[in-house]
Amino acid sequence: MMTHKHSIINNINSRSKTKAEVQLRGYCPSSATLGKTKLRSTRKASFANSEAMSVTRQPWGTVQGEKVEIFTLKNGHGFEVDVISYGATIQSIRTPDKHGNIDDVVLGFDNIEGYLGSDNPYFGATVGRVANRIGKAKFNVDGVMYTVAENVPGGSLHGGLKAWDKKIWNATIRDNAVWMTLLSCDGEEGYPGAVIATVKFSVTNDGRLVIKMTAVSTKATPINLTNHSYFNLFGHSGNATELYKHEITINADRWTVTDEGSIPTGEIRSVANSIMDLRVSKQLGDVLPKVPGGGYDYNFCVPNDDGPKGDRFVARVLHPNTGRYLEVYSDQPGVQLYTSNGFPDEKTKGIVGKNGQQYFKHGAFCLETQNYPDAVNHENFPNSILRPGQTYKHSVTYKFGFQEQ
Repeated sequence: MMTHKHSIINNINSRSKTKAEVQLRGYCPSSATLGKTKLRSTRKASFANSEAMSVTRQPWGTVQGEKVEIFTLKNGHGFEVDVISYGATIQSIRTPDKHGNIDDVVLGFDNIEGYLGSDNPYFGATVGRVANRIGKAKFNVDGVMYTVAENVPGGSLHGGLKAWDKKIWNATIRDNAVWMTLLSCDGEEGYPGAVIATVKFSVTNDGRLVIKMTAVSTKATPINLTNHSYFNLFGHSGNATELYKHEITINADRWTVTDEGSIPTGEIRSVANSIMDLRVSKQLGDVLPKVPGGGYDYNFCVPNDDGPKGDRFVARVLHPNTGRYLEVYSDQPGVQLYTSNGFPDEKTKGIVGKNGQQYFKHGAFCLETQNYPDAVNHENFPNSILRPGQTYKHSVTYKFGFQEQ
C-alpha cells in the first residue's frame, strides 16, 4: 500500500516547489525515520553486445521489513551500473578494458547485510544532508545556532549518525533512468527544515554515468551532497598493489587546509610546489608515501574559468595495464580525493566485500565532487545554505573508457 510519504515523493517531479514544501510541512513528524535500501548485482555483459540501453529492477532484500531494490542500467556496449535504493548507492560498475575483459571497478558488498554492517565506509552511497565535515558539529544560520550529531571527534561527518546513506530511498524508472527521492524531516540529525532530495542515475552510449542531485527545503539549511564510490580501475579486487599503478590528474590550483582532525582551518592554499599539485599526471605509488596522514583525504578547489559551469573537467585517472580510465566532470567547486587510508592494514583482516574479497588500506580511491568541507562555518568558502524557494543542484559525470596504449 502506498503511504502518504511515498505519495508526496512520487509527485515531487510533477509539482511546483511551493506545493511540495506545503506537503512536506504537513507530513513530517517530530521523530520521522525514513526507509532503507538494498542491493544486488546482475549478470555480466558481453563487450560485443549492441543491444539498446535498458533499465531493470529486482528485489534485493529488506531492512526492518521495508523492501530494498536493485536497478541495473545498461548501455548495450558492455557498460553496466547497479544502484540500490538503500542509500541511493552505486553497488557495481562493470566496464571493459583494452583486452575486452569486463570487470567491476567499484568496491562494495554482495548483499544488503554488508551495507548495514559497521565496517561499511559509505561504499557508493549518496551522502547528505551535508557531506564531509562540520567543525564542532555546530553552525549558525540567520542568528540561530544549530548542533548536529557529532559522529567523529570534534565534528560531524557525512550527515550524522543515521544520515541519508542509511535510508531507503523511494525509487522508480523513467526515461531510461533511475530516479530516487528522499524526504528528510525538519530536525533530523539536528538540521533545520524538511528537505526533499532527488537523485537521477543514467548512462550513455559512450560510457558515462551521469548523476543529477537536487534538493528543496522548507527552512534555510546547509546542503552539500556527494556520491561516495570507491574506485579501483583494475577491478574491485585490486587493492593497493594495483592502486599504486594508477596515474591521476586533478584540475585544481588550490586546496583547503585542514587541522589534525581533518576540519578545514579556513585557509585556501595554492597547490604549487607541493604534494597537492596533481595538475600534471602523477602515479599514486610515487606520491602517496609523501602525503601527510598516510594518503590523500583533502578537498581540492576546481577552477571556474575553463568553460561552462556544468562541463568543468575535474579529474582523470588511468590504470595503464588495463587501459581503463575514469574522467570526472562536475558543476561543484570542490572534489575530495580520498585514498582509503582508514581501511585495515594488510596484516589484519580486511573489509570483506564482493565475492569474499578483502579490502585493505589504499585499496581504492574516491573523487567526491562537493562544496568545500565545513563551508557553513567559513565566510570565504562558497555558500552552502539552501533557502525556501531555491533548488540545490549538483551534477557529476563519471566517464569510463579505455586506451590501447
